[in-house]
Amino acid sequence: MSHDHEQFHTRLESHDDIAINPSSNPSLADILNPSRRNVLKGGLSVAILGFFGGISACSKASASPLLNFKGVPVQLDPHFDRVVVAEGYRAVPFFSWGDPVEAGAPAWSPDASDDWQAQLKQAGDNHDGMDFFAFEGETDRGLLVMNHEYINPYLHPSSTIDQSKPRPLDEVRKEQAAHGVSVIEVKKGADGQWVRVLDSAYNRRISMLTPMRLAGPLAGHALMQTVSDPKGLEVLGTLNNCATGVTPWGTFLTCEENWPNYFINRDQADFAQRVSHKRYGLASSGTSKNYAWESADPRFDATPDASQPHGGHVNEPNRFGWVVEIDPFDPKAQPIKRTAFGRFSRECAALSLGDDGKMAFYSGDDAKGEYIYKFVPSGKHDASNPKASRDLLDSGTLYAAKLNADGNGQWLALVHGENGLTAENGFASQAEVLVNARAAADKAGATPMDRPEWAAVHPRTREVYVTLTNNDGRGSKQPLDKANPRAQNLHGHILRFNEQGANPTATAFTWDLFLLAGEAQGTKGKDGKPVPANLTGTINGDILSSPDGLAFDEAGRLWIQTDYDDVEPAMQNMGCNQLLCADPSTREVRRFLVGPRGCEITGLAWSPDGKAMWANIQHPGISFPASDGKTRPRSTTLLITRVDGGVIGA
Repeated sequence: MSHDHEQFHTRLESHDDIAINPSSNPSLADILNPSRRNVLKGGLSVAILGFFGGISACSKASASPLLNFKGVPVQLDPHFDRVVVAEGYRAVPFFSWGDPVEAGAPAWSPDASDDWQAQLKQAGDNHDGMDFFAFEGETDRGLLVMNHEYINPYLHPSSTIDQSKPRPLDEVRKEQAAHGVSVIEVKKGADGQWVRVLDSAYNRRISMLTPMRLAGPLAGHALMQTVSDPKGLEVLGTLNNCATGVTPWGTFLTCEENWPNYFINRDQADFAQRVSHKRYGLASSGTSKNYAWESADPRFDATPDASQPHGGHVNEPNRFGWVVEIDPFDPKAQPIKRTAFGRFSRECAALSLGDDGKMAFYSGDDAKGEYIYKFVPSGKHDASNPKASRDLLDSGTLYAAKLNADGNGQWLALVHGENGLTAENGFASQAEVLVNARAAADKAGATPMDRPEWAAVHPRTREVYVTLTNNDGRGSKQPLDKANPRAQNLHGHILRFNEQGANPTATAFTWDLFLLAGEAQGTKGKDGKPVPANLTGTINGDILSSPDGLAFDEAGRLWIQTDYDDVEPAMQNMGCNQLLCADPSTREVRRFLVGPRGCEITGLAWSPDGKAMWANIQHPGISFPASDGKTRPRSTTLLITRVDGGVIGA
């Protein structure tokens, strides 16, 4: 990773994980024991293993029936610039930033100019969550749909972004065009390998410049009205699209994550009292945290302007942070922002579908000390009439999780008039609850978590797994508790939920700690001393840090993707970021793939037969996929197959 690329990436990540939760919600330790000294005095590892007694037993070696591949070693070389995958598999670049998507798009060039019209038709930057949609009745042809989360400076020929000066409009437009979503048709070729269909009518780019319809409780509401959209019914664009979800009726859900970093409100007095800005961490001085778009595009300046209708663009931030539904099979269909889901820095919308057609979507709010949510639509899906389900996402109940120290939990309804969400407490209507979902969860008494990110639902048991990526402030800014048991939680952990009766719509659940990420117990540092307790994990198998992306395949294997700064001293034994696989029954973890230095591994999708898997290499740091040490690095989708043509992982 070059110094400029490394420095810029680190700055963006630091914005993403800042703790801004001001609530005084009690931790689980406070509920269980008013004094935390007894937990801390005995040593952190003792406290953890004492509560989660079953985990220590699982640290013994086991032979998993699900993990039928040989694990790959960590890669510690600081100049490592390629991908290593398990023996018997191949991983090849399939779709990279700048590749043509729509008709008329030019091929990517390492010396490309700031041509935003071309970027509108090319693959966006920083590939993230994705899903595969098969054509009806076909298994060898489908649409691969993926997010493009944000952009890197190498998007521009100069490989720099200067936020100290007004931004050139063409540069800003190119950055906006590189956000969003790509839809590409893929098929299995005559040789059995998957290829792109370059001339497909389904190929489509959706970006920050694509008009989108607002639907649900906030459609047309005063909180959504701006000088550029006085009716509050149509938003231009989607941004910071991270993880995803799918619906039973075959649409793609893209989730707007760290959108607050794109806006600024310089009116200090207004900012201090405007919950919809302050609670989400908008900038209040200088420039916005990402890219300073407001210097070229006024709608990102959310400072109230009394001289303009609707206060100018003060409500523009309210129009982001939603779940956006996209019909991949209808290139002319307008994307829809579904406001019943609530607004926060949503990481995903993981579906759990009951036998009766009722469903829930699980999400993490990616920041230190934020919450785990689920949304339960009011209606149910009728598989015999999928078109009738198209508006199910416009009505339902948003919940936030409260985790009790005894392993039980409750879903707290974020509904106006319930759980303290009244006008007297600042919530005049359900619209205010949904726009200010973080503040609503504060008031309701949800449990603050260590950067909750992706969720995944087991395809048969409906167990819900949630990654808590890390939190270096836990124990100082936020007290320790049983669900977040480590101070300076640099390596993160994964929780597992079981809904009462395996019912996605239940309001009670049980939970346990699936694993604590980190070094193997007994590991010694370079100084010969044991690694501190807060850096050791409970992993049965290969070590990992900072679990982020999470997905199940059809056989019930849990795939785990990591996201950490691979040059940090605490990560010296972790090497480059990884894709691992876990057996939910034995908790064994095995490393399947290692990416190039500087990257994050993110996004997973499978072909219907399970014989092809796609995974993303986001923001590689040196020159991947050229891997020549010279070419600008490009976020890239990998196609992973078995050499013998078999099922991945089997």
